Amino acid sequence: MKYLIAGLGNPGAEYTMTRHNIGFLILEELADSISANFVSGRFGLIAEGRIKNKQVILLKPDTYMNLSGKAVRHWMNSAKIPIEQILVVTDDLALPTAKLRLRAKGSDGGHNGLKSIDAELNSQAYARLRFGVGNEFQKGKQVDYVLGSWDKEEWPLVKEKIITSAEAIKSFVLEGAGPAMTKFNQ
Repeated sequence: MKYLIAGLGNPGAEYTMTRHNIGFLILEELADSISANFVSGRFGLIAEGRIKNKQVILLKPDTYMNLSGKAVRHWMNSAKIPIEQILVVTDDLALPTAKLRLRAKGSDGGHNGLKSIDAELNSQAYARLRFGVGNEFQKGKQVDYVLGSWDKEEWPLVKEKIITSAEAIKSFVLEGAGPAMTKFNQ
């Protein structure tokens, strides 16, 4: 039984520690915890590993956020992973900083990465783990905010919740969306 875990973000050093790249940061934490290493693959960086008896493919798309669906669709099809065994990890402006929300399916909520995945998969029936980045920006400054770095004051909580997010992903893989939601939704 294989799972595809896609963490959304943008490739490039200038984006590494930005709010928009929380999906990449969470997947890096998860990869470290299961001793998996990222290597260059089609449409992104891939790490393959195991969470107990379950095989996981971790994907950090290199397509930039707005085209994330191409990478997810490619790996879903090439690894023959059913949609209910896909989890997408992304930032969310509608949630307070570091608040987690796991859902078995849902809307894109205005997120361009999720819009791309919805369009490529022609479905919203995949799980998603949303990581709150807050919305402390002036009107018209949303792009600058999500592409900005975490504040020093926020970082300790964010780092703690990155670790919690990796545990939530493990719970999703081992127990399913329902039990994981019960444990990790705040």
